[in-house]
Amino acid sequence: MKRTPYCEILKEAGGKFVDFAGFDMPVQFEGILAEHRAVRENVGLFDVSHMGEILFTGAGALNTLQNLLTNDYHNLAEGRVRYSLMLNNEGGVVDDVLVYCISPDRYLMCVNASNADKDYNWIMESLLPETKAVNVSENTAQLAIQGPNAIKIIQKLFREKDIPTKNYSFTTVEGFLNSPIWLSRTGYTAEDGFEIYCNNNDAILLYEKVMEAGREFDMKLCGLGARDTLRLEGAMPLYGHEMNDVTLASEIGLDSFIKMDKLTFIGKDALLKNKAKKQRLGIELIDRGIAREHAPVYLGDKLVGEVTSGTMSPTLGKAIAMVRVDRDITSPELTVDVRGKRLAAKVVPLPFYKRK
Repeated sequence: MKRTPYCEILKEAGGKFVDFAGFDMPVQFEGILAEHRAVRENVGLFDVSHMGEILFTGAGALNTLQNLLTNDYHNLAEGRVRYSLMLNNEGGVVDDVLVYCISPDRYLMCVNASNADKDYNWIMESLLPETKAVNVSENTAQLAIQGPNAIKIIQKLFREKDIPTKNYSFTTVEGFLNSPIWLSRTGYTAEDGFEIYCNNNDAILLYEKVMEAGREFDMKLCGLGARDTLRLEGAMPLYGHEMNDVTLASEIGLDSFIKMDKLTFIGKDALLKNKAKKQRLGIELIDRGIAREHAPVYLGDKLVGEVTSGTMSPTLGKAIAMVRVDRDITSPELTVDVRGKRLAAKVVPLPFYKRK
């Protein structure tokens, strides 16, 4: 298995590790519930160095991104971040990504850990002229500081002018470590938070600085378990669950990130040709039980889909799930087969949780 620069230090801190996307990663420290609560009410720290990073440079970099991605990047300003889907020719999802505009001819794409090599190969097949793409994942570390008190830790660490003020914005900070870093106001927890990208050589120094600043606020180390419950409450899709290579992009409920008025992008023709047959909905279980991934979903006696992600929501105290069901489903009442027993559920708006 691959290891992030923080693997050993997090094991010494009591992390319980599992294989995730080929990486040896902590699933929890003190416990998922405590870590989840810390992020919702205070602040938590995640190692997200397993995520992949691909750097695009050159006069054709923007054109390449416009062709590769469903969102529109022609007006993405320096220091801003934008989410998008990257599709194959059949309209399936290669990955969902974040793109950072460093300068008009320099962009960083953050991709899912499990897809980094696949994404890079797909990108290299699709490069337009005057574009260079380099997979810098193995040289890049990333920490995520998430929760309402994340800003207090960031304010202890950085000068005010270096702190991004808007969500989905970032700054390049020099002099904080040995190499420049990217300080990004982004996250995957439905809370305010920051993600810090640095060179692997500076990873431990960054960790020590963040831990020292976070001690005053009782910042907790958090693992993948809490990251999953947090993103699910926020109805944030996870690749391999809510989407994959054969999931038609128009069936995920992310249409606001698919700009069909763009002249062209890979997969656009397939989306125009193929009508969406499925939809993503949120449900809340009425009967006692937890709906897990792949649990069948019924309308009456008709099988209409399956659960893509489900958990007991620590914040809401209810069993929640995202489901992939037939497009024509409008009934507010469904049932989920959990270990052979049909449990009543109701359709609820997404996201399940939204911070005040």
